[in-house]
Amino acid sequence: MPLSNEQKIVIQNKLKTVLREKFNHYQPETSYMPFHVSLLGRDRMALFSFIHSLNTNFGTTIFEPIALELGGFRFLEGTSQYKPGKHISSKALEVIQDIMNLLINGTSRPNKIEEIERIRCVCQEGDIIEIKPTKVDLMLKSADGSLFFIDIKSPKPNFGEFKGFKRTLLEWVAVTLFTDPTVNIQTLIGMTYNPYEPSPYNRWTMAGMLDLDQELKVAKEFWDFVGGNGAYEDILSCFELVGIEMRQEIDAYFANFNR
Repeated sequence: MPLSNEQKIVIQNKLKTVLREKFNHYQPETSYMPFHVSLLGRDRMALFSFIHSLNTNFGTTIFEPIALELGGFRFLEGTSQYKPGKHISSKALEVIQDIMNLLINGTSRPNKIEEIERIRCVCQEGDIIEIKPTKVDLMLKSADGSLFFIDIKSPKPNFGEFKGFKRTLLEWVAVTLFTDPTVNIQTLIGMTYNPYEPSPYNRWTMAGMLDLDQELKVAKEFWDFVGGNGAYEDILSCFELVGIEMRQEIDAYFANFNR
């Protein structure tokens, strides 16, 4: 179902707060670019620098809080920057390494359901090893106790990054099952938009490393999973409305750089 008015207001207020805080503390990069400034103007160069700066933390300052807010309405529980368990069995580590080797060598195709069950079978066997897994950007728990660990990522990672992502997803499974071997857990990568729209998301680099049906949610699929059907379109509408409402405020801020 579409987002409620309450949810839309929360999203819009969050966007306004983030932008205004950024305006209050933002200082453009000091790189001297006389030809660019002469051609485009200081305001446009400041805007370019601002967008680049905003992009570097868009995920943590905007996307992550919005996803957490939406998840709180649809799921029983939600947490951002969640710390999973820190203990893993030596046998589970061996299974993870074997899975990674097979995928990297192209000997097997990714199959997350089978991979989870392989880890589950040995999740408490062997020595107990303490590790420090990556924090979970968004943890959601459904009413039936199922866990969803989501890593929110840039939509254009390279192959080397996907290898790291895959290992992280498998380690989250292993440390969780070490504590409770019976829990239903799904670990996945979430991408907030599709840079190839209107064409389908197409990154050949991920096909051999991620189970695309079980480990990847992009754009509409991601937002509708977190917030319910129709959430993606409603969120885009919220961004557009805030942009229209703050247009004069934004223009005035960057016009100051020409003075």
